[in-house]
Amino acid sequence: MKILVLNGVNLNMFGKRDPSHYGQATLSDIEGLLQVLANELDVELECFQSNIEGHLCEKIHHAHDENIDGVMINAGAWTHYSYAIRDALAILKCPIVEIHMSNVHARESFRHVSVFSSIVVGQICGFGVESYLLGLRATVQSIRSKT
Repeated sequence: MKILVLNGVNLNMFGKRDPSHYGQATLSDIEGLLQVLANELDVELECFQSNIEGHLCEKIHHAHDENIDGVMINAGAWTHYSYAIRDALAILKCPIVEIHMSNVHARESFRHVSVFSSIVVGQICGFGVESYLLGLRATVQSIRSKT
């Protein structure tokens, strides 16, 4: 089972950006924790981050071509307005889980809307780094229940 973890714009700045919402963990820290859990779950994990929207779309296209089993995505601000990423994700035939470190519903009103919500199996938000770990467990469960 192979899962792709996608991180979007500004998420490479975890640990430096607004610690009150995102904590002190870096993206590298999060990826390390995900890898430990992936090993426990016997899952192959690939992590990818870009600040360029088109690069994220290209990675999603490759995921389709490679028959990836599941996708976790934290697109950052793109969650709220990137129809390009939404349309790329809609091509996939695998479960997609949306994740956010902060509780986007308790923040500014523009963060309350996800353009991905109609195509993802679920959204996990507000648990900091644990959102990613819960997201991995949810993605694995979605894949297993599908087969």
